[in-house]
Amino acid sequence: SSLLLMSGVVVTVGLCRRLARRRLRSRPHLFAFLVEMFSTFQICACTNELSLLGNVEPKPHTALTLTYGFTVLHGLTLAGSTCNPCGALQPMWGGGTSLSMGGLKIAAQFVAAVLARVFMHFIWSLEMAEPHFGALSQGCSSPMQTTEVQAFCIELLFSVVFQLAVLRAESVNPKYRVHLIALLITMLVYAGGNLTGAIFNPALAFSLHADCFYDRFLSYSLVYWIAPSLGKFLILYVF
Repeated sequence: SSLLLMSGVVVTVGLCRRLARRRLRSRPHLFAFLVEMFSTFQICACTNELSLLGNVEPKPHTALTLTYGFTVLHGLTLAGSTCNPCGALQPMWGGGTSLSMGGLKIAAQFVAAVLARVFMHFIWSLEMAEPHFGALSQGCSSPMQTTEVQAFCIELLFSVVFQLAVLRAESVNPKYRVHLIALLITMLVYAGGNLTGAIFNPALAFSLHADCFYDRFLSYSLVYWIAPSLGKFLILYVF
């Protein structure tokens, strides 16, 4: 049921992106906002569902296999979208896009994060699959299982590694690049998923753990917003 749900989200987002391309090419700002929102919605919704499958046996093989598979799927179906506020900073830094367009994309990503969370909570309330039972009663299911300083350093390091890999992989054939990035993300999730969740995406972090941001805004904003952004700025500065 979870796989069907996530597949349905991917198909629906694909149709919405295609419709936006056909109808809104003459309105670039609205087009950019909607495409980025649809794409980020897909990643946030699917990752919310994947977060419920972490305890499916055999552990952690099932969760890691699904992470790799859906990361490849996202890479193939969401070409041209960053789906990460940190990724939107690069063209703004290099002058490839205006400040208003970059801000618009970041706004779209956080809107999508909220919409994905609301949508998935509605789906979970229907309790159509076993993993959905009791999912809404967990509240702040904290991914931070270490000290704040260590969590900050982990998310910073993972962001640097990920953003550096993305930059270095730009010259790789796209059909191979998507697998390389998916493999890297899966490795990072395996290495640090039990400590911080290995998210390194501010919009995704907010969609997954909004309750934790409400309860401990300062610590969570430092770890899941500031650390990935700082990692991106370090890479941009070095390069």
